[in-house]
Amino acid sequence: MTVTDLKTLYDKDLVAWSHQQAAALRAAARTGSNQLVDWENLAEEIEDLGRSQRAALRSQIRRIIRHLVKLEYSRAIDPRRGWVETIGDARSEIEDLLELSPSLSAEIDRDVAAQTARAIKLAIQDLRGHGEIDDAQTQRLRAAAYSVEQVLGDWFPPQPPG
Repeated sequence: MTVTDLKTLYDKDLVAWSHQQAAALRAAARTGSNQLVDWENLAEEIEDLGRSQRAALRSQIRRIIRHLVKLEYSRAIDPRRGWVETIGDARSEIEDLLELSPSLSAEIDRDVAAQTARAIKLAIQDLRGHGEIDDAQTQRLRAAAYSVEQVLGDWFPPQPPG
């Protein structure tokens, strides 16, 4: 890989670049470079760049699902517009993350599946706190699933009757 290739990788996929650079730093450390560099900690910090991108993606996915659940189950009128706006903002954030690091999209299916249970747990707490769901709805909610298309696309659940 050339320096030009590395600069191109940095511009096209920060996560892939951070993994490659961390590996290169560790390899340099093993060869006994005479540069006064804290190789291992530097490699860790660079790897953390990629981890922070992944954590940001998971956080936005969880945020979207939490608000989709509230839209689906809450009968409250006033907060609905805010939930829709929050979902739109989070979807835009994810678009930005995927543009910066396209390799993150390889694990979107897994991330949506993993974050669904966490987001539903948070939404249940929110809805219960306002007396908006009962035990039967809570059980149905715990079994709910959302597809990647529902989370990242333009889908919104219908408003509950009432």
